[in-house]
Amino acid sequence: MPYDALVETLGRQARAASLALATADTARKNAALERLAVLLVERAPAVLAANARDLAAASAAKLAKPFLDRLTLNSSRLATMADGVRQVAALPDPVGEEIERIVRPNGLDIRKIRVPIGVIAAIYEARPNVTIDCAALCLKSGNACILRGGKEAFETNSVLAALVSEALAAAGLPAHAAQLIPTPDRAALLPLLKLDRYVHCVIPRGGEELIRFVAENATVPVIKHYKGVCTVYVDRDADPALAEKILVNAKTQRPGVCNAAENLFIHAEVAPALLPRLARALAAHKVELRADPFAHAILHNEPGLHHVAATEKDFSAEYLDLIIAVKVVPGVDAAIAAINLYGTGLADAIVTRNEITARRFLAGVDSAAVYWNASTRLTDGFEYGFGAEIGISTDRLHARGPMGLRELCTYKYTIFGTGQVRG
Repeated sequence: MPYDALVETLGRQARAASLALATADTARKNAALERLAVLLVERAPAVLAANARDLAAASAAKLAKPFLDRLTLNSSRLATMADGVRQVAALPDPVGEEIERIVRPNGLDIRKIRVPIGVIAAIYEARPNVTIDCAALCLKSGNACILRGGKEAFETNSVLAALVSEALAAAGLPAHAAQLIPTPDRAALLPLLKLDRYVHCVIPRGGEELIRFVAENATVPVIKHYKGVCTVYVDRDADPALAEKILVNAKTQRPGVCNAAENLFIHAEVAPALLPRLARALAAHKVELRADPFAHAILHNEPGLHHVAATEKDFSAEYLDLIIAVKVVPGVDAAIAAINLYGTGLADAIVTRNEITARRFLAGVDSAAVYWNASTRLTDGFEYGFGAEIGISTDRLHARGPMGLRELCTYKYTIFGTGQVRG
């Protein structure tokens, strides 16, 4: 393979950097983060110029609008990225945190201590913000990272990675603690996925095809979610105005992301009166409705409410677009069952004033994040106060949901003795 030697060099350098970074003091890590936040604003013209080149090439290739949205940076998004870096700097350092302590009858003092994972490979598509999110989170949690962005964002990622390197150097930290694979060629991906000698974890972010490719080809452990099929369930005890507000936000605020709502389920008792209102609110944002037979019967006689018939596949589809599937259900148990059948375990919400119903939903829906009277769009490390996230996991081992600093750590046992031996 033409990139084996290159990737192995990156891995070896990252592993050496990770051992040094694991014992770096918090002040030095924070200094690098603060410098990175400043550079994101100071060097905005260079970042945006590179992003413009990427966008021009992506537009010429006629890539889909949701893809272009994820690729796009502007001054506001750069400022948000800088704020996220500062939030990470302000968070407590997880490294060295005592998780648990046991003192045995023989006096052996056993302490479970949070430590970095080591080297993390982040593989992503048209999300240049991940370059900064990953580097910031890995740095604060004491991990080295190898970044492999998509070819569509290569120019942008190259400039952003250079800013990270500059910030690391300014703080006296290892230059190889964050490295971007210096080629957009996909052939460099396979050797990275099999570099288990140096890389301890792979986190893919992007479309289902990319994530499945990574999971099927990696010998390194993978933390992932394949896609996001999120549902808003409007209960019979929902406040209509609140239901409209949450639904419109969950579907339309940024439809091309994994935590946007793809399904609307509504209780049969309130559907005749409330569904037309919700449908009109969505239609005002140009959302296409795909209705099951019960929803169709309600909307059929409503003037100006265009909709199409939903198929079974529509309720498990990740549209990443202004499309939503609508199902009328007999109650909360049916909503829970449908979500667990069609959903992907990422994020789902109930709108209701009934606490008993809400708690039944929160307990019964098998997803990483379950909301009562709040939008699924809040499933995000920044919104959770993590400063940023390296990804959202629907796995069940090690990490689940938005992954922040603590999710980028493992633990080890440190044992203090006074001469104890095993009899």
